[in-house]
Amino acid sequence: MLSNLDPGALSARLAWEHPVEAPDGQGGVSIAYQTAGALWSRIEPVQARWEEAGNEAGAERTHRIWLRHRDDLKAGDRLRLGARLFTLLSLHDPDETRRMLVAEARELVS
Repeated sequence: MLSNLDPGALSARLAWEHPVEAPDGQGGVSIAYQTAGALWSRIEPVQARWEEAGNEAGAERTHRIWLRHRDDLKAGDRLRLGARLFTLLSLHDPDETRRMLVAEARELVS
């Protein structure tokens, strides 16, 4: 797939957010997300699943997101496309040439 990937396929402009911990005043921390930049990407849907937990129901979608290689992205970071949020679960370099990254991501939809 990588040898056939057209750079023009990276057509989704995503905001990259990383988690920042702050003391919550009770001995713990609260996590907020801070924008770290913008990235061009290609988003491929992989799976959708409906879940019910307690009184709440929602859908969980998984995606494969292609990005240009960079060393500072990590699992736990988020990518935002408008109101949609993608939490990065894992990242890997598909052919180990440091050209591209493939992120497995989860999108929660209520």
